[in-house]
Amino acid sequence: MNRQPLRITIGPVPYLWESAKWRDFYFGVADSPVIDAVTLGEVVCSKREHFIRPFLDEVIERLEAAGKEVALATLALVTLERERQLTRQVTQSERLVEANDLAALAMLAGRPHHIGPFVNVYNGPTAELLARQGARRICLGAELPAQSIARITAAAPEVDYELVAFGRLPLAISARCAHARAKGHTKDNCQFVCGEDPDGLDVDTLDEQAFLTINGVQTMSRHCQALIGDLDTLARIGITHIRLSPQDCDMLAVAGVFAGVRDGRLGGAEGTDMLRAIYPAAALSNGFIHGAPGMDWVAA
Repeated sequence: MNRQPLRITIGPVPYLWESAKWRDFYFGVADSPVIDAVTLGEVVCSKREHFIRPFLDEVIERLEAAGKEVALATLALVTLERERQLTRQVTQSERLVEANDLAALAMLAGRPHHIGPFVNVYNGPTAELLARQGARRICLGAELPAQSIARITAAAPEVDYELVAFGRLPLAISARCAHARAKGHTKDNCQFVCGEDPDGLDVDTLDEQAFLTINGVQTMSRHCQALIGDLDTLARIGITHIRLSPQDCDMLAVAGVFAGVRDGRLGGAEGTDMLRAIYPAAALSNGFIHGAPGMDWVAA
């Protein structure tokens, strides 16, 4: 059983934010006393990488000076030669690297690294195998129910385990860009139109029902996962880190709410109300952890 307080991590920004906004976001993270670790880098689209490159070293230096554990994330989908080269460049870093693609896993074998949520870990033997190859922390897929998570963490208890506790969830990633197509462009000439939607582009069905959110080549949930009322359960089943995925809202306030509930200063219901006020753009959900449809909200 995990006896340490849940550690709060900030994941990579999934959206295309203009460079100064991206830099200033992580500067704020560095100043937060409740955030323990940060994973950053471009995960969704290699064409966006040059937006963060000018400030990456400065951001890492600021975070490390503030005592944060820093890991660099690899792309979730490698299809081009330049993407293979980018993956190799990241995996050759002296810092911890989070692998989000099997190509990155092959490059990291034998050295300490993290496993990102885009690598499917659905059972204990997989976690054991990854641990033997050098994995030190595994961010499990958000669709896993609590019972499955408990079995995985029990099978390889020497590894830390992370779960996305806040944010729109990554559902799929494609070689094509629906975001560009929706705005009349092709992927090769996208004009970086995804930057016009710093919180993703909401998509409705033909019947005008809220459906999904697209973010460049990525499909995301319309709802925002919020496991604010499930922190005790997460600790009990072996989760050691809760990941907050950056959305276009006051993420430092979000981190403060999670820390308040974790530390017993706030109740789960109070924390839920606060999150809804901080991030009104998306309905909250927590169905997956309870074995229900992911879009559902299961009251405590």
